[in-house]
Amino acid sequence: MTFSLLGLSPALVAAAAELGFTTPTPIQSQAIPAILRGADVQGCAQTGSGKTAAFALPILQRLQAGPHQQPRRTRALILVPTRELAAQVGEVMRRLAQPQADSPRLKVAVVFGGVSINPQMMALRGGADVVVATPGRLLDLMQHNALRLSSVEMLVLDEADRLLDLGFAEELHRVLWLVPPQRQSLFFSATFPPAVQALADGLLREPVRLDVPATPANEPAIAQRAIRVDEKRRTELLRHLIKENHWERVLVFVATRYAAQHVAWKLHQTGIFASPFHGDMSQGARQQVLTEFRNGQWDVLVTTDLASRGIDIAQLAVVVNYDLPRSAVDYVHRIGRTGRAGASGLAVSFVTAASEAHFALIEKRQHLSLPREQVPGFKPLESEVAATAAPGTGGIKGKRPSKKDKLRAALARTPKA
Repeated sequence: MTFSLLGLSPALVAAAAELGFTTPTPIQSQAIPAILRGADVQGCAQTGSGKTAAFALPILQRLQAGPHQQPRRTRALILVPTRELAAQVGEVMRRLAQPQADSPRLKVAVVFGGVSINPQMMALRGGADVVVATPGRLLDLMQHNALRLSSVEMLVLDEADRLLDLGFAEELHRVLWLVPPQRQSLFFSATFPPAVQALADGLLREPVRLDVPATPANEPAIAQRAIRVDEKRRTELLRHLIKENHWERVLVFVATRYAAQHVAWKLHQTGIFASPFHGDMSQGARQQVLTEFRNGQWDVLVTTDLASRGIDIAQLAVVVNYDLPRSAVDYVHRIGRTGRAGASGLAVSFVTAASEAHFALIEKRQHLSLPREQVPGFKPLESEVAATAAPGTGGIKGKRPSKKDKLRAALARTPKA
C-alpha cells in the first residue's frame, strides 16, 4: 500500500515522502479515504502510530481542492490540549502544505497560551486556512476579533481524552457552539475512556469508527521493566542506572513541578546533565529546553505529564516513571515517548512499597504482568502498604462525580448537528 493508492494528490504524496512518510500506517490507510469522502471519523490508535498525518493529509487535500478567497477563511480547526502538541501538529501541517500548480500555499496558524497574544493576532491578519489551537487561547483571540469560526468546515479534536483530562470541557463546549453545525468532525486519540466516548457519540454524525489495536506487527518495540526501590532512594537508583547503563537520552516522569526541579538539580549535582521541564516555565524556556534536549545538550529531561503527549523526540532511548502515573491511560502515553518510528525503547517504572497496589492496577488495566526486579545495592527495606492515597495526592479517581465530570457530561449532551 502506498499513499498514492489512498487517493492523495502527487504533490501531497511527495510532501509526505519528504517527511519520511513512505508507507501508510494502519490508522493512516483506514482514515485517509474516509476523511477524503467527507465522513466523520473516530480514530483510536496507539501513540506514535501516525495519527497526525492521518488527518493532516486528507484535510490539506480537501482545502487545496476548494475555493480560495481573500481574506482567507478558517476552514479547518484543530484543537489540541498542549502548547507542545500545537507546535508539533502545526509544523507537520505547514511542511505538508505544499502549493499546487494552480493554487497558492495554504496558510497554517498555530496559537496557544503562555506567550504574548499580540504576535498571534498579527499572524492572523488576512486570515488563515487552518488554525491549530489550544481551546483557551482560541477563545481569547475570538474575544479580540482576531478570527471567526463561522466558515469552519472541518473540526479535529486531537488527543481528545487529554483535552478533557486537562479541564477543557467548559471551553470545548463554548467552541463547539461557535462552529457551524454542518461540518466534518474528526476525533483522534490513543484512548477513548467513557467520558470521551460520550462526547464523540454526541457530536459525530454516523462516524466511521476506526480502532487499530496494538499487534506484534505494529506495536512499538518497548521493553518494560518494574524495579522495586525504597521511596527515598529513587534518585540514587536513577543516577546509578544512568551511569551504569550509559544512558544518554532519558525522559524522567515525576508527579509535581517541584519534583521536576528537585530531581533535575540532584542529578546535575552528580555530573549528569539534567534539566527540568514543566508548566511553570515560560513557553520560550520550554521550547529552548526541548530544542537543547533534542540536540543532545541534556542527557536527562525531568518532566511532569506535560511531556506525555505531543513530544516527539527522535532516538529517545529510555523513559523512567520515577513517580507512577495517576492512570493506566497516562502510563500508555508516557512510555509511548520512546520506541517511535520503528525504533526500540525501554520503559522503567520505580515501584515503591506504597505504590505497589497502584502499579498492579495499571498492569491489570493494560493487561501486563511485569516481574519486580531488584537492583543490587538497592534492595528495598520498606514493607508493602495499602496504596491508599490521601485526599489531593493523586491516585485512582473515585466514583463520585467531580465538577469536571459534570462538565464532561454536559458537553456530551450537546445535540448532534
